[in-house]
Amino acid sequence: MRADRLYAYGAATGLLGDLLLGDPRRGHPVAVFGRAAGAVERVLWRDHRGWGALHTAVCAGAAVGLGAAAEKAVRRSPAASVALVAAAAWAVVGGSSLVREARAVGRALEAGDIDTARERLPHLCGRDPQALDADGIARAVVESVAENTSDAVVGALVWGAAGGVPGLLGFRAVNTLDAMVGHRSPKYLRYGWAAARLDDVAGWPGARLTAALAAVAGDEPRGAVRAWRADAHRHPSPNAGPVEASFAGALGVRLGGTLSYAGRVEHRPVLNAAAGRPVAVRDIERAARLSRRVGLLALGVTVAARTAAHVAATRFAATGRTKGRTS
Repeated sequence: MRADRLYAYGAATGLLGDLLLGDPRRGHPVAVFGRAAGAVERVLWRDHRGWGALHTAVCAGAAVGLGAAAEKAVRRSPAASVALVAAAAWAVVGGSSLVREARAVGRALEAGDIDTARERLPHLCGRDPQALDADGIARAVVESVAENTSDAVVGALVWGAAGGVPGLLGFRAVNTLDAMVGHRSPKYLRYGWAAARLDDVAGWPGARLTAALAAVAGDEPRGAVRAWRADAHRHPSPNAGPVEASFAGALGVRLGGTLSYAGRVEHRPVLNAAAGRPVAVRDIERAARLSRRVGLLALGVTVAARTAAHVAATRFAATGRTKGRTS
């Protein structure tokens, strides 16, 4: 069976597994990787970019190498190949957990239980929940859903289509390292520089695909494109900007503004300010549904792209062989 078909079956099965089962409560592979990366950090940490780059190379390289070794081990068995891709996709895709946590905060806000909403918000993002009222929490949830649709779903599918199991595991490793050491704290300003920059590079294609699919799947496609073009570049993150702007336009809301994060206050630009309204609690469910639609569309797009690349490569190779025989 062709490799692209095996990947397609495996990726679809893995995404279905995430939709039906979500993440395990204990022993999640990403958490295991995080503990291993933490152990490496304890050995390597120095207040220096070079040591941080070594940490990133060791941890991300190990994930890619593990994926390549696993692919090689099962390459003679179509069933095992499909199972491996499915297991890897299920392990790295976090769409169900994202939606579940967003809806939990939304239900608390709908019930008027702001204390529970504040308690659950750190499951989604690093904002200071005590500094937020109900509308601020709702905005934080919608922004987190937008950004993590790219990080936890679409980006993984893009790199899986490009690199198979090593691509899936490598992308999740880089994204996890950025979450662990890539923030601008005094401890990680230098040490986490490599992880943060590599995450920017790895997240670039997935963020643009997420923004495009949000425009296609949202309630206001023209608004999404308009907000993306007008406001994405104003966001401090090169990847969160397109995603959040497109989600804002697709949902017809305003995102961005002042936030308290990791002990500091940031004043971010308002996205879709001209056409959007303030985020309301009901927009959490709308954002969750949009995230689901974007994830399913991303699966179709990335599988189709991998299939097209395989067909093109096969035809190119066949043309080369034909020319070789006739020369």
